[in-house]
Amino acid sequence: QTGKHPVDGDTLGIDVDGMESFDFSKSAYVRKLTFLEGNDARMRTGTVQLVPANEAAVDSRLVHQNKSLLGYADIATNQTKPLEEKTQWFQSICSQLTSPWEEGHVKLVIRRRALLSDSVDAVMSLGRDEMRKRWRIEFLNEPAIDAGGVTREWFQLVSEQIFDPDFGLWQSSVNNQMCMQINPASNVSCPDDHLVYFRFLGRIMGRALFDRQLMKGHMVRHLYKHMLGWPITFEDLEAQDEEYYQSLKKFTTMDDLSVMCLDFTVTEETLGVRRDVELIPGGNMKEVTKDNLSQYLEANLRYRMMDRTKPQLTEMLLGFFDIVPEPALTVFDANELELILCGLPTIDMEDWQSNTIYSGLLELKGKRDQCVKWFWEVVNDDFDQEMKARLLQFVTGTSGVPTRGFSVLQGNDGNIKKFCIHGVDRQQYMYPRAHTCFNRIDLPNYSSKKELYEKLKQAVTLSGTGFDIE
Repeated sequence: QTGKHPVDGDTLGIDVDGMESFDFSKSAYVRKLTFLEGNDARMRTGTVQLVPANEAAVDSRLVHQNKSLLGYADIATNQTKPLEEKTQWFQSICSQLTSPWEEGHVKLVIRRRALLSDSVDAVMSLGRDEMRKRWRIEFLNEPAIDAGGVTREWFQLVSEQIFDPDFGLWQSSVNNQMCMQINPASNVSCPDDHLVYFRFLGRIMGRALFDRQLMKGHMVRHLYKHMLGWPITFEDLEAQDEEYYQSLKKFTTMDDLSVMCLDFTVTEETLGVRRDVELIPGGNMKEVTKDNLSQYLEANLRYRMMDRTKPQLTEMLLGFFDIVPEPALTVFDANELELILCGLPTIDMEDWQSNTIYSGLLELKGKRDQCVKWFWEVVNDDFDQEMKARLLQFVTGTSGVPTRGFSVLQGNDGNIKKFCIHGVDRQQYMYPRAHTCFNRIDLPNYSSKKELYEKLKQAVTLSGTGFDIE
C-alpha cells in the first residue's frame, strides 16, 4: 500500500535546506479524543482527530466520587521520578478507582479452544463501571484457583492471538518486523466485527495497566503517543516507514513539482484492487505546487499517522479510556508506556556484544577501540535493566528482543541488520544519534567514559519524549 509519489531510497539528513517555508521538525500534531453525549453506560462513542500541538490540552485533574485524586502539582512532582516510582504512583491512583471486592466483582469463564471469541464476548458485555471492578479469570473445566497465574496467562494468550498478523487486524511495521501497526484493511479479515476487536483490545490494554499485567505485542511508537496524547511529528512517520518519509522529503528539494503530476491523493491497494484516497476534500482536483507543498506534506502526515486507520484507532482509544484515567498517564512518555505494557526484556549482554558490528571511525578497531570499551562498560555496569531496554528502544525502535537473539535482528527491509555502533567525530555531533531503520547508533569519539555515560544517558532518556536533544 503506497502513495502515488515515487520512492527515493537515499538516506538523507534531518535538516531540510531546499524549502525554507517548511520545517519537518516543527510540524507536530496531537490526537484529540472527544466523547459524545449518550445514555449507553456500556459503550461510549466518540471522535478522534489530529490537531496542531499548540491547540491541544490534557486535563490534569482527576475527581472520583467527589474526591480529588490528583492535580497538576501531583503530575509535575511525579513526571521526573524513575519509572518504577511513577508506576507505583499510577497504581496507587488505580487502586483508589477500583471497586472493593465486597461491592461486587467480575468472573470471566473462558474456553481455551475458543479463547479469543469467548474473551471478546465476555469483556464486551461489561459496562464501564464493571471495567474497574476486580476480575477473576477461569478456564472452563480447569480447577485452578486464580491467585494471579491464570490471569497472567490469559493476558499473554489473548494479546498474542489478537496481534498475530495472520488474524488480519495487525501487520508488521515496514521498518521493524517486531513492531505491529494497525492493518488499514482489517475489515477484510473480520468484516462484521473488526472494530469490536479494537474496542476489546483497548479495554484489555487498559486493564493490563490497571492490574500491572503484561501484553504480548509491541506496537509502533506513534500508537503509544496517541494513547498518551503526545505530539506526533514527521520523525514518527520516518520511524514507521522510512522509505515513504524519504520520498516525501525529496519533494522539498525540487524547484518544479509539476513534472511529478501530484495531487492531494494517495493510492491504496487491497487484495489487488487499487483505489485513490483524497487527503483533503476535493484532493483529486488539487495539484501539488511549491506554494501548497507544506499543506500536502502535513496532509500525508495526518493520513499515515491517523486518518488511514482512524475507525480502528478510535475504537481502541475508547476502549482504553473505559478504564484508564487519562490525567494519570501524563507522567509517562511513549517508551515508558511500552515498557509498562510489554515488560522489561531479558537481555543477554554477551549475545548483544558478540552480534554487534562497527562502522565509520570504529570500522578498523571495532571492539578494541577505547570508546567502544567504555560504551559496553557503561551498558553492562552502569545501566540497569530499564536503561538497557531504553537503549534498545532508542536504537532499534522497540524494547523487544528477537526470540533467537541479536543474531537475527532485522532492519526495515526484513533482512538481518545487526546492532551497529557507528563512530563519528565529536565535532560532528555532541550526543549519540539513532537510526532505527538500520539498528544503528552514531557514537561520538568521547574523550572520557564519564562524558560518554552522561551524553548517552541523556540521549536515551529524552528519546521517548519526542524532543530533539540537539
